[in-house]
Amino acid sequence: MKITIDQDKCIASGQCVAAADAVFDQRDDDGIAFLIDEDPPTSEADDVRHAAAVCPALAIVVED
Repeated sequence: MKITIDQDKCIASGQCVAAADAVFDQRDDDGIAFLIDEDPPTSEADDVRHAAAVCPALAIVVED
């Protein structure tokens, strides 16, 4: 699974962190999302896909 975040699109809503906090986090200074696990275990796959789906800015892309 390949996960990318377009940080220029990110609006810092935190939905990705709420959906998959083992994979995503937000910068303290501006709230922009970043990956804390670029290669998460398959057990996180559903949460990662959910995070991408609920991102209001569509800033997360998940490729299998």
